[in-house]
Amino acid sequence: MAGDSKKLQPIIIKRIRKGGHNKHGGAWKIAYADFVTAMMAFFLLMWLLGSTTEGDKKGIADFFNAPLKVALMGGSGAGDSSHVVRGGGQDLTRTTGQVKDGDVPAKRKLLNIKSLEAEQKRAEVARLEALKKKVEDALSASPKLAAMKSQIRLDMTRDGLRIQIVDEQSRPMFDSGSAVVKPYMRDLLQEIGHVLSDVPNRITLEGHTDAHPFSGGERGYSNWELSTDRANASRREIVAGGLPEDRMLLVQGLASSNLFVPAEPTHPMNRRISIIVMNRDAEDRLLKLLPSPTETEAGAIVEGSDAAAAVKR
Repeated sequence: MAGDSKKLQPIIIKRIRKGGHNKHGGAWKIAYADFVTAMMAFFLLMWLLGSTTEGDKKGIADFFNAPLKVALMGGSGAGDSSHVVRGGGQDLTRTTGQVKDGDVPAKRKLLNIKSLEAEQKRAEVARLEALKKKVEDALSASPKLAAMKSQIRLDMTRDGLRIQIVDEQSRPMFDSGSAVVKPYMRDLLQEIGHVLSDVPNRITLEGHTDAHPFSGGERGYSNWELSTDRANASRREIVAGGLPEDRMLLVQGLASSNLFVPAEPTHPMNRRISIIVMNRDAEDRLLKLLPSPTETEAGAIVEGSDAAAAVKR
């Protein structure tokens, strides 16, 4: 019996479970994932702030300060920057990227204006040089005008392209003491008017005489009147050649005050007509010197008074 009782004794198996985290399980993994996500968001925010232009930042601030105003009137957007470098410019030296026109510094605006003016001046000089070549070609193309080529002087001056037609002893532009244009000179002036009709520049025309005193004397018809009449007669021929009337800005007679050959006041070349195709600077200077319509009307109102005499002086 004793042997049988030993055989019937139950066998007890003890199993030990290892691990001491039954209370929270894998919750730490979720916390760690949240931490990594937060760090990624933080670094992404820093990267965005570093690559956003000042204009974008100002636009965002304006939106949160006055969202309705920005929605209605518009503002800076993400299109202000197309680069990841700070400021959105071409390189790291740029700090503001693209900004609104009103936010551009005054110095930069001034530089842009000066650059534009310099470019316009270069283009104008090139256009006048081309006009000079065109006049020379027109004179060479006509056998009739080629005979007078020695009387044409073309040069670039501070005021623009100057075309001078000078007298020769054997081929004067006018008879002595007369303002009637010679027939061959009429053809030359009309051809010049035809060539000048293609350029937009304004024109001044000057008449000059030599220093021979006019027979009329100082108080009568003098070289001043003669040079003015010759300049005006030349103007009519140039306009007849095709130059629009409104392109002629000034016609004046200078008598012998500006000699072509100062050493010989009576030299035939001192008798000449000067046609100046003005550049923009010369035109602006001349327009400032000419009296405005209001000044002319004011002078007419006080005509004959002491104030009028003061204006004329």
